[in-house]
Amino acid sequence: MPLKTKTAPKSQVSSQYVFDYQKRILFPAQYTLTSSGKVEVKLPEVVGKGYGTFWRWEGRYRVVKGSRASKKSKTTALWFITNMMKYPDANALIIRKTFRTLKDSCFTELRWAIHRLGVDAFWDVKESPLEMTYKPTGQKIYFRGLDDPLKVTSITVKTGCLCWMWIEEAYEISSEDDFNMLDESIRGAVPEGSGLFKQITLTLNPWNEHHWIKARFFDAPDSETLALTTNYLCNEWLDAADLKVFDAMKKQNPRRYKVAGLGEWGIVDGLVYENWEEKLFSIEEVRAIKGVKTVFGLDFGYTNDPSALFCGFIDPASKTIWVFDEMYGTGMSNEAIAAEIIRMGYQKEKITADCSEPKSIDRLRELGLKGIRKARKGKDSVNNGIDFLQDYHIIIHPRCVNFLTEIGNYQWDTDRKTGKKLNIPVDDFNHLMDGMRYAVEDIAKGDTFSFE
Repeated sequence: MPLKTKTAPKSQVSSQYVFDYQKRILFPAQYTLTSSGKVEVKLPEVVGKGYGTFWRWEGRYRVVKGSRASKKSKTTALWFITNMMKYPDANALIIRKTFRTLKDSCFTELRWAIHRLGVDAFWDVKESPLEMTYKPTGQKIYFRGLDDPLKVTSITVKTGCLCWMWIEEAYEISSEDDFNMLDESIRGAVPEGSGLFKQITLTLNPWNEHHWIKARFFDAPDSETLALTTNYLCNEWLDAADLKVFDAMKKQNPRRYKVAGLGEWGIVDGLVYENWEEKLFSIEEVRAIKGVKTVFGLDFGYTNDPSALFCGFIDPASKTIWVFDEMYGTGMSNEAIAAEIIRMGYQKEKITADCSEPKSIDRLRELGLKGIRKARKGKDSVNNGIDFLQDYHIIIHPRCVNFLTEIGNYQWDTDRKTGKKLNIPVDDFNHLMDGMRYAVEDIAKGDTFSFE
């Protein structure tokens, strides 16, 4: 039967769709149906430039490291929605290290892609549980976190096969063994004649050149691997204000510009803290240890820098700090900060906050954070706080992904003329690091030093 054109009701969708009677799938008008029945996307019109090879790759691994605003996540989301509709037997699994970070990242990007392609009427999008279903065929996009590995390995699809995976913020996965477990979960034969292929897509910010992803995929890629580096320069939709941010970064923080601007691997040398480990632990068991105290520290940010809440336990007797939770987000107003801390259940806790914003502290107290108070910043408070914390063993819960990123990149600055290390930390990757210093202030100031 020939292809026919029909217009969906205006109440559901505003653009025109073409119906393929053989596959019983609706395609939006920005697709071109060839004589062979294949679907071609006018990529420059929908996505923009810079990702042609990425879009066409059918090898096992597709790895993209890139800067902020490089379109890597949005392009990946568009690819998944487009190709789910193109291949009626395909199902996809979306992964992040912690499940709770999926809703505000990959899930939001995929929902954006659905809307940008104009196919909202043909997708069933659920938030509880996180799941997306393509209505004409029943294909699904599943969302899982590595913090519940059994749910990752036990997925059974009803339609077609599970053939594609997207690991967003893949830098967070510090163990290559965890990746191998995910790799093995994409198994089984694809339907004969379906044209399907198995593929794992990794997108990441390349903070640390020592990460296993660099050695495995970028240093010596095989024929099944596409390893790309992208940056904001391929994003033709950035306006003057967006570009100004990168221009300022290039001048003021060339070290960060190299990674967050150009997408190159970050060089980590001379870490401030080397006394830490990532380890799963029971929060209730640690809380029950005699002498353990709960400590919270808040660092303010807004447009480019995140507002960050450090949540930890400290045991002065054993010289141990356990990091069990975090808040981390840009563009957060005082109202948003208060609402998030209350949602996390820490409304009644004593929180030590950056003293440089007394108005914000007063406002947060008005909004219900009665235990918030300002930190006692003083001469050499940063280095004194670091000295104190270096005497402790820091155990980090795997769900604290932003803390792990920061502590693994927080390093001493270098004199640009001599190349020697300075006794000053780089003003970067320090928001939760500052929050940790504020949090332990009462214990640190004791006989060790004073902030006054």
